[in-house]
Amino acid sequence: MNIGKFAYNIFLNQYHLCFKVDTEKKHFIIKFGKNLQRIRIEKKLTQSQLAADSNVEISQISRIERGVLNTSIGNIYTISKALDITVDELFKI
Repeated sequence: MNIGKFAYNIFLNQYHLCFKVDTEKKHFIIKFGKNLQRIRIEKKLTQSQLAADSNVEISQISRIERGVLNTSIGNIYTISKALDITVDELFKI
């Protein structure tokens, strides 16, 4: 095997590994968002109410629930307080 093919194979292996990790991470973020949405609805809150109570923009709440945004731990903390739940409950997916 020449150096070019060897380097190309290493690149492909790394790419597939990164793709798998990114895919798993994306699925986790989507599940997290769906869990947040479920809890919010159970608490009979709108996204607007949760945004106001947590001081997190409504667009952020929407993106978190749709799995589009990997939010900060700070936002997770303030959202959990606004929902009157523990942070752990948001991660029970």
